[in-house]
Amino acid sequence: MRRSPLLAAAVLLAASGFAVPLASSASAAAGCAPAWNANSVYTKDMTASQSGHNFTAKWWTQNESPATHSGQWDAWADNGACGGTTPPTTPPTTPPATPPTTAPTTAPTTPPTTPPTAVPPGGLPKHALIGYLHASFANGSGYLRMADVPADWDIINLAFGEPTSATSGDIRFTLCPATECPGVESETEFRDAIRAKRAAGKKVLLSIGGANGQVQLTTTAARDAFVRSVSAVIDRYGLDGVDIDFEGHSLSLNTGDTDFRNPTTPVVVNLIAALKALKARYGAAFVLTMAPETFFVQLGHQYYGSGPWGGQDPRAGSYLPVIHALRDDLTVLHVQDYNSGPIMGLDGQYHTMGGADFHIAMTDMLLAGFPVAGNQANVFPALREDQVAFGAPSSVSAGNGYVAPAGVQQAVTCLVKGTNCGGYAVRSGTNPGFRGLMTWSINWDKYYGWEFRTAHEPFLNGLG
Repeated sequence: MRRSPLLAAAVLLAASGFAVPLASSASAAAGCAPAWNANSVYTKDMTASQSGHNFTAKWWTQNESPATHSGQWDAWADNGACGGTTPPTTPPTTPPATPPTTAPTTAPTTPPTTPPTAVPPGGLPKHALIGYLHASFANGSGYLRMADVPADWDIINLAFGEPTSATSGDIRFTLCPATECPGVESETEFRDAIRAKRAAGKKVLLSIGGANGQVQLTTTAARDAFVRSVSAVIDRYGLDGVDIDFEGHSLSLNTGDTDFRNPTTPVVVNLIAALKALKARYGAAFVLTMAPETFFVQLGHQYYGSGPWGGQDPRAGSYLPVIHALRDDLTVLHVQDYNSGPIMGLDGQYHTMGGADFHIAMTDMLLAGFPVAGNQANVFPALREDQVAFGAPSSVSAGNGYVAPAGVQQAVTCLVKGTNCGGYAVRSGTNPGFRGLMTWSINWDKYYGWEFRTAHEPFLNGLG
């Protein structure tokens, strides 16, 4: 999620000194560009050569400045072998100098080892409409009082709770100041409006993180501060739970942490423990949702952490151990299907945001399960269909990858009924319990005349 109205699209994977494919290779260059070494720093679209291939530098645009992140977060697109030969597609039998560039082209064959659990209580409709409310900032779309949020929104995520510092674990939430948000209600009015929403059966959550709220629980002290401070916000405003919207550098995997079932990285282990503690404190009615970007989830199908030979972006797939450890407590996972680079699906093809196909392919991975880092013996198990939704921008100003209502509904129809799927063959079958749609944001939807809400709420209700 972002505070700025328009967002730069993210490229697929960052690497230091390696070439990692961003999508299908571009046409091969006729000759070799100047060579590089792992310590060099390059500007945007710089071309360089290594191991007989030409590569073009791209940015992972996670709200980061190239001036400060170029050396660490470059991504290199493989433009093909110098002289026009085609890069090999079969990895060698010994560890190569760069990570393998192919992934399985078939659906996972290993069944999930974690059995489905009973649907938790929570009072959500079968198909829910979920939106983010800019409660602590304006974001250019105008402020919307809690009392004025239409009743169609089943889950309202308050954006955002942010830490006092990246590693403190101390999460704070304050209403938008009147200087930034004219017409903002008083805290008492805000709490009363939340109480009224909950009395009407809606869920109101504290969304933690966002693009500016980096949260790194590097220590047990930060973990405990997180539990204490988040509990204080929940209690103060009378909330139903939390939404985890960790972005940027909040989550990454330490070198050697390669098993999503048994993570060892402190920021991951401590987050899991903190969320389990919150669940234990508030009980079965506690609502837990997550809104990771594709980079942190579906990209794990190809790349997980820094990889077996090092050098990959350690953030790749880093949400997977958190989702897996909390799958019995998770209410809804709604991945942000926007601000994303091309991602490889279960069909072995790269899918690009901006149409029904991307929503179908990315969501199917969660509903079918998928091999992590291409390893068929290491499958991320499917989530229950009632735990899965997907996120889409409410308007062209809300994020890159906007899809008009007809395209969004085509994707949902495909996932729920198995029809109108275009060229993608769904691996997960039909999913009549598919939970619904998330959008960034309620405010941007209002700004654009409520297109998202008025199109999708009756559509979801009509799915049965």
